[in-house]
Amino acid sequence: MNRSSQYTPLLVVLLVLGFLGFMFLCVLFSLAFVTQISGQAHRPRPITVVVPQQISPSPTPILPAPPVLTPIPPAEPAPYTPEMDMETRLLTWIYAHVNPSVVNIQTDTSEGSGFVWDKEGHIVTNFHVVHGAEHILVTFVNDTQVEGRLVGEDADSDLAVVQVDPAGLNLRPVVLGDSLSLRVGERAIAIGNPFGLAGSMTAGIISALGRSIEAPSTYIIPEAIQTDAPVNPGNSGGPLLNARGEVIGIVSQIRSPVRANTGVGFAIPIHIAKRIVPVLIEKGKYEHPFIGISGLTLSPEINEVLGFPKDLRGAYVNEALPGYPAAKAGVRGGTEKVDYVIDFDASGRPVYLRRGGDVIVAINDYPVRKFDDLLVYLVRYASPGDTVVLTLWREGKTVRVPVTLGVRPHRR
Repeated sequence: MNRSSQYTPLLVVLLVLGFLGFMFLCVLFSLAFVTQISGQAHRPRPITVVVPQQISPSPTPILPAPPVLTPIPPAEPAPYTPEMDMETRLLTWIYAHVNPSVVNIQTDTSEGSGFVWDKEGHIVTNFHVVHGAEHILVTFVNDTQVEGRLVGEDADSDLAVVQVDPAGLNLRPVVLGDSLSLRVGERAIAIGNPFGLAGSMTAGIISALGRSIEAPSTYIIPEAIQTDAPVNPGNSGGPLLNARGEVIGIVSQIRSPVRANTGVGFAIPIHIAKRIVPVLIEKGKYEHPFIGISGLTLSPEINEVLGFPKDLRGAYVNEALPGYPAAKAGVRGGTEKVDYVIDFDASGRPVYLRRGGDVIVAINDYPVRKFDDLLVYLVRYASPGDTVVLTLWREGKTVRVPVTLGVRPHRR
């Protein structure tokens, strides 16, 4: 028997034992794996229990605070971008800062605009917007509506003041500008309620200064501002602004045959309102000074008709009204009727030029080159009871006559 035959049974035994050991290990690993899977399948999942929270009732119910009736605060001016030119930025800034001060005014007879004058609730508007109204409704920019009451009105300047209860309104008064230093060509901006369209802004320029417009009383308002900023019915009583957002006038009239914008609108200058509005607030009415004459501005043609020097300038006294200050002081009106029509009265009858009247060339040394200069001085500086000195040209000589001013008679 050779050596390989001797070791064959041993090799067989070893192989069998190795195979059995391998199988045993496989069985052990399989049991362990099955046990792990089974344990995960039967493991109980945690249950989250939600315990309801105990809420104690409040002893006093909490109610929401009542709304505060305040105008919408102005937006900050938009930052400059290349897409926004400087004019756009200026106009948007003005609108944001002034529109909260502008109101809509509705009455049982008309509709117009106004603006906040002070923190006490005084609203400035036109006489013709509120005159004769039984009820006045004031609407602010945030649609808050309150009832207003008329505290003062003046037909001769077409100005009126309405007051609202300021409680809870957080009123924003306008900033008043200087209408005495205006120049033609400066920017003019109107904010108001044309045709009831609240918060409308239009822009243009001051197209003329020193215009004379007729008040509701038929007296003349001097120094009116003419603008081409579009204004329409409903703008009346609203502010006319300069490029700083300051009020320089109160929109009053348009010149149009169709009651719509034609590029010619008029505003009462703010320097007149500065004199009249505080008095309306305090007393309810304003008494204008009255000198008691009617007349016209001299011109070369009038001078020729009257036989005056061609270069003479001033306010010609066509009539010194009997019983009034000028006539009482000795100022002479014309006496000889001339076939030359200078005006028409309220009934449409012609008013004729008369020879023999004085020419006013100064009032308190303030030069009078035209009849409106006399009105301007009285409106700006004079009051009833004041004594003024008129410098007159009479028959080639200069005469100085003191006149104590009276109270202008009412025509309404």
